[in-house]
Amino acid sequence: MNKRTIYGIITAGGAIGFVASFLEVLEYQQLLKNSHAALTCNLNSVFSCTNVLNAWQSKIFGFPNALLCMTFFALMFSTALVGLTGSTLGRKLRLTMHAIALFFLCFALWFFWQSTYHINALCILCIFCLTGLLMVNWGWLRLNAADLPISRRSRALLTRAIDSGADIFGWFILAAIVAFAMLIHFR
Repeated sequence: MNKRTIYGIITAGGAIGFVASFLEVLEYQQLLKNSHAALTCNLNSVFSCTNVLNAWQSKIFGFPNALLCMTFFALMFSTALVGLTGSTLGRKLRLTMHAIALFFLCFALWFFWQSTYHINALCILCIFCLTGLLMVNWGWLRLNAADLPISRRSRALLTRAIDSGADIFGWFILAAIVAFAMLIHFR
C-alpha cells in the first residue's frame, strides 16, 4: 500500500473522529443548558450519551474529554493531510504523532472499559471516535514500522506482518475484543 493511501486513511480517521467529537461537544452544551435535555444521541438505556457525559470519567482532566478529542483529531487530520498532499513528514514528527495516537488509544480503551463496566452506558459518538482512532493508529504504525525504536528482530516481524496484512487483522481483533466486552456486559 502506498504512503498516500495510508495518509488518506489517517485523514479520514481524523475527520470521522473530529466530527464525532464536535457533535459530542454540542451535545454536552445541551446538557449544560438543561441537565434533563433529551439528547439526539440517546438511543436507549444502553446507548445513552447523557449518562456517559454526566459521569466523572467524561471530564477526567477537568474539562470534557470531547474537547481534547477535537484537538487530537484536528492534529491528526491536518498532519495526515500534509502527507496526503505529497509532502514528506520528518521521522521525528511521524513518531511523535504515532506516540500521541497510542496514548489516545490507551485512553480510549480505558474510557470504554469505564463506560461499559462502571457507567453502564455507551456513547454512540464515542464509538465513532474509537473507529477514527483505530484508523489513525493503523496508519501511523504502517508509516513508522521501519523507524520504530525496537529491536531488529521485532522490526522484521512487524514488517512481515504488515506486508502480509496481518496488522489489519490485528486491528480488527482489537475492535472485536472491545465490541465483545460490550456485548457480554449489555446482553
